[in-house]
Order: sequence, then structure tokens, then C-alpha cells
Amino acid sequence: MSRGDAAFRRKDLKGTVHENSFSGAQSFMRRKYTRELEGVDVAVTGIPFDQAVSNRPGARFGPEAVRRASAQHTWGPMWPWRFDPFDTLAVIDYGDLDFDYGRIDTVPEAITGHIATIIDGGASTLTFGGDHFITCPVLEAYHRIHGPLGLVHFDAHRDFEEDVNGRIDHGTMFTRAMNDGFIDPARTIQIGIRTYFDGERGEGVQVVGADRVHAETPAAIAKLIMERAGNGPAYLTFDIDCLDPAFAPGTGTPVPGGLSTYQALAILRELKGMEFAGMDITEVSPPYDHSEITANAAALLAIEMLCLKAWARGARP
Repeated sequence: MSRGDAAFRRKDLKGTVHENSFSGAQSFMRRKYTRELEGVDVAVTGIPFDQAVSNRPGARFGPEAVRRASAQHTWGPMWPWRFDPFDTLAVIDYGDLDFDYGRIDTVPEAITGHIATIIDGGASTLTFGGDHFITCPVLEAYHRIHGPLGLVHFDAHRDFEEDVNGRIDHGTMFTRAMNDGFIDPARTIQIGIRTYFDGERGEGVQVVGADRVHAETPAAIAKLIMERAGNGPAYLTFDIDCLDPAFAPGTGTPVPGGLSTYQALAILRELKGMEFAGMDITEVSPPYDHSEITANAAALLAIEMLCLKAWARGARP
């Protein structure tokens, strides 16, 4: 195949196609844009919803920005894994969820249905938000298959604030997920937390504050995660504001004192052996980004997540 616009023109679902990073159709990592799920291991999809935010908006533009930022990383073996995850995994870009922005009440059901369609087609999902509320209806789709899931949650905020009448709110959705039985608190762990709100719930959930992450090694934090969530199906969610604003300024609720990009990547790399049922990255807000710092970090975190899945499927240098 001649080079250019691999997102539309490529035939094979595996392997890496090289093209200029500054041009062409910007699918995630130049994966094929398709909604055909036969033979697909992972479907990358965007949920450009940010109407549940409590501070700065703009995460609706996150999926587009992460796709664009990923173009510079499509060159084959990933450092330090020394393999190309796309040689092992058949990954497609499934495109974005389409929803009626004037009917916010219908969005949760639309998200769940969108993800359930992919799961029923035999693939798992790597989802780009959008604000962090989207994770709750995504979890509902996975819960239908797996029952209560373990949850590995990277964030500056716990998002276990009081849920009143099923609020569509990016600070309450894990209370809702726990109340509805989507997650198992005994297999849930939160990493990087550095805020507190009166009335927070989340009884039984393990909280690893940012101060502890800074004081310990990535391997030690990964061990906590695996001990907590590694025994059974688990879901991985990464709110980009887990990173310090120096590394991720483009987000809605930045909190100083967070993880560096390196710390987050290093922790993920130490989770070798875990294969998450589904994964997401949320709260990338391009209007507040500088030089694509945040989108670039999110793109690389997404690649690391795929490398983890490829490792679990047998990929090696």
C-alpha cells in the first residue's frame, strides 16, 4: 500500500503503518477506522461528553486531541517494552459515540449501549473521554458481562461524593457505580488522590494518596494495585488530572502535587500480568493545554495500556 491516510486505506488490523505525523487521517495510532468487530481485540472509541464538569469544560475535544497527539508515536516498537503491541493485538479506531447534546438525561444509556455493542462484538474497549462521568455507564456495560469489577483508578479526586437522585456529575459517579453494584469496593484502589470533600463515600475502597506515591517506588505502588485488584476482572480508569499540572495543564480541575508523567508510566509498566477488561483515559481538555503536553501524555498512557494487554497476550521483545 502506498503511504498516507492509513486510517482508511489499510487492510490489515495488525502491525504499524508509517506515515508523516503531521498529515493524514488522524485515527488513534493510525489504526483502521471501522465498526466491523470481527477479529478485533481492542476497539478505541471516544465519548466527547463534558456536560458533567464542575469547573473548566473542554474535555469534549479530548478524543480528537489524543488521536492527533498519537501520530508522532506510530513508529513501531515502544520504549522500553521493545515490542510493537500492534503485532500482537488487532486494534481498530471505532470512532466516537454520537449523542444528542440537548438531552443529557439520555447520555448514560447511550454510553452503556455503545460500549455493550463493542463488548458483544468480542472486543474490549480503550475509551477516551470526555469528562470522568463517562466511566460509570461504561462500567455498567462491563458489569453485565463480568458482574462487580475491581477498579484501578488514577486521579487527583476520589469522585465518591454524595450521589443525589442519580446526578450526572463527574464527582459522584463512583458512588453511583458502587451503589449499583458495578464495582467491588474490596477490589477497588485509587492512586494519586490529593483532595477531600465532606460527605465522601467509598467505604472499603483503598486510597493511595499522592504523597505515598511520591515516597515509594513505582514497583511498590504496582504491588498494592495487583494485590487489591488482580484477582478477577478489573477495569482501569485514568483521569489525566492525576498528573501534576506541570505535566498535564489541559484539564478541568488541576491540582498541584500530582504524579509526574514518568511516575504514572512506570507504575503501569509494573502491572505486567494484569489484563484489564476495559480501560479509559478522561478529562483531557485541549483549550487549556499548552503545546499538546496533556494530549501527548494521554496518548502515551494509552499506548502503555495497550502494551500491558499485549504483554498479557504473550508479546515479548
